[in-house]
Amino acid sequence: MSVLVYTESENGKFKKSAFEVASYAHEVAQKMGTTATAISFNASENESLGAYGISKVLNITSDQLKTFNAKAFADAIEQAASKESAKVIILSSSADTKYLAPLLAGHLKAGYIPNVIAAPESTNPFTVKRTAFSNKSFAFSEITTDIKIVGVSNNSFGIIENKSSTTVEDFSPTLSEKDFTTKSVEIDKVVGKATIADADVVVSGGRGLKGPENWGLIEELADVLGAATACSKPVSDLGWRPHGEHVGQTGKPVASNLYIAIGISGAIQHLAGVSSSKVKVVINSDPEAPFFKAADYGIVGDAFEVVPKLIEKLKEFKAQNA
Repeated sequence: MSVLVYTESENGKFKKSAFEVASYAHEVAQKMGTTATAISFNASENESLGAYGISKVLNITSDQLKTFNAKAFADAIEQAASKESAKVIILSSSADTKYLAPLLAGHLKAGYIPNVIAAPESTNPFTVKRTAFSNKSFAFSEITTDIKIVGVSNNSFGIIENKSSTTVEDFSPTLSEKDFTTKSVEIDKVVGKATIADADVVVSGGRGLKGPENWGLIEELADVLGAATACSKPVSDLGWRPHGEHVGQTGKPVASNLYIAIGISGAIQHLAGVSSSKVKVVINSDPEAPFFKAADYGIVGDAFEVVPKLIEKLKEFKAQNA
């Protein structure tokens, strides 16, 4: 019996979240007196998971599974859980896994707890700490089913090295045409930039930028910081930026180490979606903007004056510390 963890990858490379859930799975396995096994799909660097406590990797190599398909992936993970006699399955909290997890829970008659931020308080009974009410509070939830599924919040547990020897085993699940009744026709992705989900730093802009022609400020600051760019809902609704950059409760959630909001007033839906970020910096000309109440650091000033000076100072700092 082992703890099974689904490690997400893209174009053969593991996402940052894969190493975090691997670290979490190792911690759970230690508490249960067992080992952690990972399942990966078309990944080329499976041995790297050994640095985070994974003892075995079940690697699936399949052209059919190069594109995420919730039903097919759920069936594959179910079969891996059966093979490993896994009673605990660890997932991330990405958009894909939140689609996959309910299917997997239904197949296995398993209890599923998302948004978990810490290792289990106890494994008997199995009790985990999770966020609740749009990250405004915490709840301690107990899973009583025989098989348990845990969804770990991004950037909550951290990436922890626990080097161990790892074996990689080819795994070929049995899939049928029914697993592929839903197909991806086209995937449109931003390339060459840090993604919001994986970025340690996110620079986000709102209507205070006054128009899409001024978005160069956001992009230049993001480039200096190696950050992902994002925007508020009104900005995407106005067509200034693509909807894929909209963050907040109704867009993409953000759990970065640093979130910089420029010209964003801080509607409650936006604050709920970015509240998991560890440090929040706000630049706004309105001292009464709601975002200042949630910010760790705030600058009251015109973004068109503040941001260029900030970029200049950051470039100087980087040059002096290169």
